[in-house]
Amino acid sequence: MNERKVVSIEERIPRLKQTRKNKANRRLIFYLSILFMLIGLVIYLQSSLSHVRHIVVTGAGNVSEEEVTDLSGVTTDTNFWQVDADEIIKNIESHEEIIGATVSRDFPSTVEIEVEEAERIGYIVKNGQYRPILEDGTQLKATSTPPGDAPILAGFTKATYLKEMSKELKELPESVAQLISEIHWVPKEENPYQIRLYMNDGYQVLASIRNFSSKMPSYPSIVAQLEPGSEGIIHIDVGAYFEEFPNEGSAEQENTNEAEG
Repeated sequence: MNERKVVSIEERIPRLKQTRKNKANRRLIFYLSILFMLIGLVIYLQSSLSHVRHIVVTGAGNVSEEEVTDLSGVTTDTNFWQVDADEIIKNIESHEEIIGATVSRDFPSTVEIEVEEAERIGYIVKNGQYRPILEDGTQLKATSTPPGDAPILAGFTKATYLKEMSKELKELPESVAQLISEIHWVPKEENPYQIRLYMNDGYQVLASIRNFSSKMPSYPSIVAQLEPGSEGIIHIDVGAYFEEFPNEGSAEQENTNEAEG
């Protein structure tokens, strides 16, 4: 027959007390840890440690990074955790040249802003000033700096044709757009959409606004088939063919006749 070990109540009481004491100590340490964490969090949020330290802007070109930062309203005094991305995007997109923006936070103190600008598809010259034209036809404030990133648009006295020309230029491949120096609106009674292009390689092109973006990409292949040193006009409105100037001064005479017409 097995004998059972008998533990007296006097022996069990100290063990129970110690167990309870240990549990109470662990509970106290847990609550104190939470308290200190909360105190530390409050101190962090109230101090400059929680402020934005770096503002990184990408995608800016014609609009400067400084201007984007100013539009965002974010400064080094802004609390990192109070950055309102929706509000910042709304502020930035109020700029006429910015069509999109995204905002993200990079812990512990960096705000990243990426912008998408509307494309400048051309410039209108007036009184020696260059007025940029956006892809939707919007005209910006004039600048005295000669453009180098888009062609000059001349003779567009009616906003409807300028807006349609802007849309066509937007659809044109950049590699072809860079070949264009100037675009003149030279409407005829039978074709109010007629335009004349002056190319960087010396050729001229007669085209129509309405099918410009679909016809003009063929320009490089047409030029590649011409005799080196030839001068004339490339017609790409209906079909595509080259009309060579018969003699010197014909180009100037062609422009004079066109203006008188």
